[in-house]
Amino acid sequence: MTTLSVGEFKAQFSDILEEVRRGGVVGVRYGRAKKPVAVLVSAEHAPGRATRKLGLLEGKAKFRVKAGFKMTDAELLGS
Repeated sequence: MTTLSVGEFKAQFSDILEEVRRGGVVGVRYGRAKKPVAVLVSAEHAPGRATRKLGLLEGKAKFRVKAGFKMTDAELLGS
């Protein structure tokens, strides 16, 4: 895994995307202490979303939320 500071990451962004596209993994360090804050991997290697069971409706119903769906906590709770 290649690890870069934020400045190096910004300066080499196009090259980094090409490396990730080929299956590479790139880490990003931030701040004076150079602490690791992120890891960039290709979309096919990114962790998937976990599915949730519908309790009593399991096997009887399906539920899907489309990308970009927005709802405030108040709307969800009916406040």
